[in-house]
Amino acid sequence: MPAEAYITDLDGTLLTSEQKLTDYTVQVITQALDQGALISYATARGYVSAARVVTQIPWRHPLILYNGALIYDGINGRVIDGYWLDPVISGEIIALGRELGGLCPFYFSLDEADCERVLHEPLVRSGEVQFYNSRPGDRRFREVAALDCPEGYRTLIISYIGLFEELQPIRQAALERFGDKLQIHFMKDIYIEEHYFLEFSHPRGNKSEGLKLWARHMGVDTRNITVFGDHINDLGLFTAAGRRMAVQNARPELKALAHEVIASNNEDGVATYLEHTLKMTRESVSGE
Repeated sequence: MPAEAYITDLDGTLLTSEQKLTDYTVQVITQALDQGALISYATARGYVSAARVVTQIPWRHPLILYNGALIYDGINGRVIDGYWLDPVISGEIIALGRELGGLCPFYFSLDEADCERVLHEPLVRSGEVQFYNSRPGDRRFREVAALDCPEGYRTLIISYIGLFEELQPIRQAALERFGDKLQIHFMKDIYIEEHYFLEFSHPRGNKSEGLKLWARHMGVDTRNITVFGDHINDLGLFTAAGRRMAVQNARPELKALAHEVIASNNEDGVATYLEHTLKMTRESVSGE
């Protein structure tokens, strides 16, 4: 039987609205992993941030992080593969924010030792402060007097947080200047009221290319991967995978592409689907 894999988004999909895992979800996925199921996650978060909210589950397989820009071995703390944004373009994206609104982004990167780093200038804007405060004790963050792209660092994501009208001019200018040399994610934040994320990464730094890269390393055909998602940045998962599951709280765009709409993130939709599907698979195999 061909290898089957299951990849879930985290925020808004596997996690509840309070950014937590239910006991039921932890139990189901832990048991499935113990029984040999191939389950992992794809998230916009980095490893440190993701591990903080899903550490109750003993994840055993490589992870898709930073919206597909990084494939990471969480067990051994090892970078497997990824897509890094050109450093010159990275610098110009940072400069655009200054020119068009006096904004400075969070610079998500890997340093020379493959450690995650998030560089930022002093935080004064409410959205940026809320984002930073939502990650207490996160050792990735480093405040700098003037943000640039340090030599030897690899750019994962450059992320602006602000109001729509503040970020749209930056998005438009970057699109006109760089075109297909960038991957741009622009979406409403699900935790910070009235704020948006504007994120720039390598043109292949998206969940579609990240899923394909993960599948190659795992020796899995993407047609045998089931994905779960809720937001616009999960469209890449839906375009690359063989089977698509949207949680009930998902955006209409995802529901329109889904093979099935399952229960919401607050109703253990992913875990319920996995428990039922894996049970059916085991019974089918034992029946053979």
